[in-house]
Amino acid sequence: MGKYIIRRLISMIITLVFVASITFFLMHAVPGGPFQSEKALPEAVIQALNEKYHLDDPLWKQYLDYMKGVFTFQLGPSFKRVGTTVNDLIIAGFPYSAKLGFFATLAIVALGIPAGIISALKSNKWQDYLVTILATVGVAVPSFVIGALFIYVFSSKLGWLPSFGLTSWKHYIGPVIALSGFSLAFVARLTRSSVLEVMQQDYIRTARAKGLPEIVVIVKHALKNALIPVVTYLGPMIAAMMTGSFIVEKIFAIPGMGKYFVESVSSRDYTVLMGTTIFYAAFSITMIFVVDIAYGFIDPRIKLGD
Repeated sequence: MGKYIIRRLISMIITLVFVASITFFLMHAVPGGPFQSEKALPEAVIQALNEKYHLDDPLWKQYLDYMKGVFTFQLGPSFKRVGTTVNDLIIAGFPYSAKLGFFATLAIVALGIPAGIISALKSNKWQDYLVTILATVGVAVPSFVIGALFIYVFSSKLGWLPSFGLTSWKHYIGPVIALSGFSLAFVARLTRSSVLEVMQQDYIRTARAKGLPEIVVIVKHALKNALIPVVTYLGPMIAAMMTGSFIVEKIFAIPGMGKYFVESVSSRDYTVLMGTTIFYAAFSITMIFVVDIAYGFIDPRIKLGD
């Protein structure tokens, strides 16, 4: 296990260097610059800004300076927000996105996995049909439609719940529903298919033939193997949930990381775009690493050290 962790940490660093490098060169390959807008600036002003932010340096020097900042956790200043660094934006936006993503993940795990298990165990019965219909709707309906309908019905018409912000527990209900809709439905369907496949295996028949109670067969023997595909999906999903969704955050006026990422694309704010991309990549790689470690606890047959 120790050797495996060391190898994975090295591969994670290499992956982050690769992501940072590709993002850097792609951004500098895009025509134009961060100081070119609809209202043209005087050439002297643009030259002074490029000199201030070292954009007139050779590309190789800009790359080395930026990679040095990445490894020292200094992602540079924002070109569009004067006096603000990328670190400041991440520190300001990530807590909102992380809290929203955390509660959405809880909803997905607490509702999606049990729904999938029930659907599999009650295959071709009304419970199975109900879960299948709801899961199909959840996958088909986009998050912005769910969010807009929630605001229209529960906020505008009924007045039961607030429509913006995250200042109380009521404010989380709408964003969590909109954010978790697709993943919850997907996890339910994935759990159902995985449990159905595992329940047909020979070792399940053997466990039943030994006279073990059905609950023991399901919990102790079936679920461990059935949950491996689900856990594999949960790793990248948690990273995506907790690093911000522009659509959901925009609908419910949540000052999370999603808006910074999208605004940096339209405004060509290179450092913000590269910084948020690297942050997401690091978070995603970390969650995948945690999932790989969890495999060994879910199924003892998996030997990571080998």
